Amino acid sequence: MIVVATADFELYHELVTALRERGVEFTTVEPDDGVPDRATVVVTAEDDDLSVPADVEVVRASPGDPRRAIEAVLALARGGGGRTVVGVDPGERPGIAVLSGEVVIATFQVPADRAAEVIREEVADAVDPLVRIGDGARLVGARIIDDLDVPVELVDETGTTPYLGAGTRGMGDVLAAVNIARLEGERVEERDIDPTAGELQRIKDRSREHSETNRAIDETLARRVASGELTIDEALAEHREE
Repeated sequence: MIVVATADFELYHELVTALRERGVEFTTVEPDDGVPDRATVVVTAEDDDLSVPADVEVVRASPGDPRRAIEAVLALARGGGGRTVVGVDPGERPGIAVLSGEVVIATFQVPADRAAEVIREEVADAVDPLVRIGDGARLVGARIIDDLDVPVELVDETGTTPYLGAGTRGMGDVLAAVNIARLEGERVEERDIDPTAGELQRIKDRSREHSETNRAIDETLARRVASGELTIDEALAEHREE
């Protein structure tokens, strides 16, 4: 049984709301009332003074950020939950899926330049995390790999994007990330990419779209963008100075 026991009203409300949103069964007690005999996991505040039996797990939570505490509680309630694996479907807005064992605990879709930041935040407290990145969108994938300091596997993403029925528009990249997280790949520390002419042209086209004067950057700057050395906006700034 999961037990919420805290005198912090704000935290209590956040924890109860988050557990209900997950459809999780739990009970609540006042810290002074003691822990029920059937308790297996107790979630409480950092400064709550609570007497807990030795065989009951305790998760300490802080107001304003209940999700990490809830994920820890659920992992313990499932018997440990398994390894944290992050799947990434790279692209202009990569899909990101965070799995604990076989359970999806969080998903994101963010601009490519924020992907590594989100991944780092999600694995910050994980024991032995693993990131699996699809082998498509090579330039984006290479930049994400370069920006991470956790084990990374490169996964063949063929067939990972499922058929999307009515009402599921926009979910393809996230669902592909879930599938990528569940596939074994090749361990890599970096991915050296020599951009193709087509990839460089797409970067030039994107720079033209960003430019206030409808001007595209040259190939030298496009290569620096492809390597992750510059963003599109930084390349446009240098282009204007030339």
